[in-house]
Amino acid sequence: MCGRYSIYESMDHYLRQLSLDLVVINGYDHEPINRYNVAPSTRVEVIRQVDGELSVDRVKWGWSPFWAKGKRPDPINARAETVVTGKFFKGLWPHGRALAPANGWFEWVSDQTDPKRKQPYYITSADGSPLYFAALAEVHQDIEPDERDGFVIITAAADQGLIDIHDRKPLVLTPDLAREWIDPTTSLERAAAIMEQGCTPAAEFRWHQVGKAVGNVRNEGESLIRPISDESHQGQLEF
Repeated sequence: MCGRYSIYESMDHYLRQLSLDLVVINGYDHEPINRYNVAPSTRVEVIRQVDGELSVDRVKWGWSPFWAKGKRPDPINARAETVVTGKFFKGLWPHGRALAPANGWFEWVSDQTDPKRKQPYYITSADGSPLYFAALAEVHQDIEPDERDGFVIITAAADQGLIDIHDRKPLVLTPDLAREWIDPTTSLERAAAIMEQGCTPAAEFRWHQVGKAVGNVRNEGESLIRPISDESHQGQLEF
């Protein structure tokens, strides 16, 4: 998974689709979020369940344990296959389970005739519904942002037509599985099974080429997700 995604509806929209009968314990902006080019190290909304209530927090995308700080850029993704057994994310698994709501994500595909040239694609749900990326987050609810805070998006192996775009994809959960994922009462075995088997299949997505302006982190706006042609795909990539 490449390091950009979009989240542009209001937070109410993402919470409503989850249908969680829980009180949100902290305030959030009810206006559209309007982030079409979320980049690593920037703060963006994540959803967590805390003591039987919901918390919506703006958290930095990227996280490292204390012993790895400063040695390299904070990773933004964690592989579903190794997050349980590896030591790097031990501080987040399993109690840091969270959701990163989104509308879509971007991937860059190398031109077969010139690998230096890359075409960005935007991938979103086939029916226009919101996406819920399984995430792991560390959040300290203080007045000032804590330097320890951060989150990573869990990724899974791509399948079907999405393999032509990238060999990894975000672990996108249905609302039912998303509710299970953030529920603290969900067993470790069940959470691990969700990572292994719960990713939404490629047939549920559509994708299209977009302009290269998304490559600049300073660029924003709806134009970044508009197709540059009338073609969209739910199958093999075409060149």
